[in-house]
Amino acid sequence: MGKTKEMILMAILASMGSILGLFESMIPLPFIVPGLRLGFSNIVVVVSLICFGFKKGLIVSLLKSILLMLVSGNVSSFIYSFSGAFLSGLAMIIALRYGKKFFSIIGVSIIGSSFHNIAQVSISSFILGNIMMFSYLPILLLIGIFTGFFVGISSIYILNILKNKIALSMEDWV
Repeated sequence: MGKTKEMILMAILASMGSILGLFESMIPLPFIVPGLRLGFSNIVVVVSLICFGFKKGLIVSLLKSILLMLVSGNVSSFIYSFSGAFLSGLAMIIALRYGKKFFSIIGVSIIGSSFHNIAQVSISSFILGNIMMFSYLPILLLIGIFTGFFVGISSIYILNILKNKIALSMEDWV
């Protein structure tokens, strides 16, 4: 894939991620767990990591987080969003590189969801100075299995569209 095509696709993915994140923040969820999200914008992160690898996938994730912060005006969301994206991106790229025999894209997405929750709870605990924030982690990890599954299925669908319509070859992917 040429550099221009790659930059354009990265910009489109970052924009789509911020739009999905903004849309997601408008959905009222009747759950007791604060900050629970469905993870729509993480579809873009999974697709970016698979298409471009960790470094460029992280750039897409950073741009998505910055755009979402600028549009929503919520600076604290950037801290949580990017810390979760960084740790989950690292975990997913390790799973993609070293665990291809063991993990499908859905499995990689569930790993990413779990590490995203771990990062966000850790940051929350640090910022609030309250270790009891980790009491949310078991329920977040359980819900993360379902959201990770949804993100994985959606990512496979998007990757198939990219492969067929934009002519990305599998050799271009991580």
